[in-house]
Amino acid sequence: MIIVQLAAGLLLLIAGAEALVRGASRIAALLGITPLVIGLTVVAFGTSSPELAVGIMSGMSGQSALALGNVVGSNIFNVLFILGISALVIPLVVHQQIIRLDVPILIGMSLLTWLLAANGRISPWEGVLLAGLGAVYTFLVIQISKRETSTAIKAEYEEAFGGNDKAVSKRRVWFYFLLVAVGLGMLVLGSRWLVDSAVQIAQALGVSDLVIGLTIIAAGTSLPEVATSIIAGLRGERDIAVGNVVGSNLFNIFFILGIGAMVVPDGITVPGEATHFDIPVMTAVAVACLPVFFTGSLLDRWEGAVFLFYYVAYTVYLLLHGQQSEALEMYSKAMLWFVLPLTGLTLIGLAVKQLRANRKHDTKI
Repeated sequence: MIIVQLAAGLLLLIAGAEALVRGASRIAALLGITPLVIGLTVVAFGTSSPELAVGIMSGMSGQSALALGNVVGSNIFNVLFILGISALVIPLVVHQQIIRLDVPILIGMSLLTWLLAANGRISPWEGVLLAGLGAVYTFLVIQISKRETSTAIKAEYEEAFGGNDKAVSKRRVWFYFLLVAVGLGMLVLGSRWLVDSAVQIAQALGVSDLVIGLTIIAAGTSLPEVATSIIAGLRGERDIAVGNVVGSNLFNIFFILGIGAMVVPDGITVPGEATHFDIPVMTAVAVACLPVFFTGSLLDRWEGAVFLFYYVAYTVYLLLHGQQSEALEMYSKAMLWFVLPLTGLTLIGLAVKQLRANRKHDTKI
């Protein structure tokens, strides 16, 4: 019954997020908001809404480690697993705005999260800081989107909504509001079932709430991003696949972690292993995006395979650590002294190669 409750909770979260995104996107379009802004705000927040629901519910239930693990694990899962799988399906195009603006902000926010967590707690006031920075980022994205020409905006409307979407009946408008309400209700119920079942599974397996949050909950609440990125890649919208992941990661830190810390009276408790390992891994994953995305503005299949390999390696480490396996020490040494340095040298080599190619191109011009 616990497994059934877990699966039902995940299904409710996915269906609720889908209903919320559909309804909110249509309402935003009727209000005259461009599809670009809808994608960068409503859709990004909608696909992160399962993490928000779980974060609030677990925080209010006294399972703050689960809330933290959900955010950190989702950010790691989004980059290593979702981008890895998506790039294996089809190489992904990386928009210049993501390289110049969004990834550097993601790196900075990951470092800030590490700094805030260093004392073992993210306080409510620090949650306010994160949410406030998220509001500034959202405003910045909207201002950048306003640079679009009216022709481009009209083309986006025709492609996304089939022409004049304002000419709809009041019945359809109420239907969109109903979708939002139903989606929110499903998110609340699904998050409650998911958190309750996850805690019981953790107790039965003898592992911590943090590990469950980093693995099962993180992967489950990231399923909307999985579907969005893979479908976008198959449709040829390969830059959207990358933008969805980076945008969702930023929303996770800004709002999911920020609001989660705000609703818990004493803030979110940060276990020592998260400060010393998991949050640094999340930060390293964000840093790794920059040289990978920078090289040719394309995420190739082999780079996707490397991302996927590291997610599997990270998950294996969590399982070995959770079970206190004897193989953990040997596994950690192999990763620390062989795999990580080799990857670091590869990334540096790619960045140097791309810089030389750019200089040659500028010289010819």
